[in-house]
Amino acid sequence: MRRIILMLTLALAGAAHAQELTLFGGGLEDTATRQRTSAWAFEYQHPLGENIAASFAWLNEGHVPGHHRDGQAIQVWGRGNLLDRRLSLAAGIGPYRFSDTTPAPSGGYANVHGWGTIGSLAATYYSDSRWLYQMRYNRIVTPNSIDTRALMFGIGYLLEPVSARGPHESVPRQALRTTSDEVTLFLGKTIVNSYESELGTAYSVEYRRGLARHVDVTLAVLNEGDARLIRRTGVTAQIWGVREVLASDRLVLGIGFGPYLAVDRYRAAEPGEGGDSKFSWIFTATAAYRLSQEWAARISWNRVNTNHHRDTDVILLGAGYRF
Repeated sequence: MRRIILMLTLALAGAAHAQELTLFGGGLEDTATRQRTSAWAFEYQHPLGENIAASFAWLNEGHVPGHHRDGQAIQVWGRGNLLDRRLSLAAGIGPYRFSDTTPAPSGGYANVHGWGTIGSLAATYYSDSRWLYQMRYNRIVTPNSIDTRALMFGIGYLLEPVSARGPHESVPRQALRTTSDEVTLFLGKTIVNSYESELGTAYSVEYRRGLARHVDVTLAVLNEGDARLIRRTGVTAQIWGVREVLASDRLVLGIGFGPYLAVDRYRAAEPGEGGDSKFSWIFTATAAYRLSQEWAARISWNRVNTNHHRDTDVILLGAGYRF
């Protein structure tokens, strides 16, 4: 996960071009069993030149029997632009960090984490506006989980104004730090990564500070609420790759990763679960919209990875004060 953050931060710090945000939906198949399910993803893509780009994606691979898997991917793309730049054909490859909810040998469920490789082929049609449309084929190979293939259709949006058709339009270089200082109060939902997806009400207080143009750090207190299997409260510290987008610089996108030290009032070791550590990792994708010079609205999707099969998704909506 540290490698994913580093690769995205380097991409964000590179030459700026029109960035793309795309939402995908489609179908997926387990290549061994031929079992099929639905799948979806969202992706941020950052061109690095006429024929190369980098992307970050969060994939949900649906519910293949015995596997509820999702994860994060970084890819490097090579592409060519055809038909007066209306059509872009591309191939991408990169690492895929996944979390898979599977049946446990002793009964119940287990959260299995691992790394794989994702390869993709894409055909993107660029309209005369900022909207784009893409067909995507993904092939994921892992050493300790299922291998999958997926065909998805995506609708995307260019995050900067376009003066010419296609994916290559440049934008001004970001001169200042993305963030100064910011305090945000959050409220949201906790979803346990089990077969029952138990829910709890979560809240958090976060302090954010910008260290460089595309680097933030945060310190936060997170209460995941009472989700039946967990009742967890702790402190998180994360480092972030961030970037301003849109011509007005009102929208900020970022991903963060760091340690999470927490106490779970319901925690009790069970046979085969492994360690009973209070130390976990948290990974977050965030978007903030600046309402004014002082105030911002922020949404964050947090994934907590534990070593004792109590992974959660914590989705938070907050109001932040900037100073």
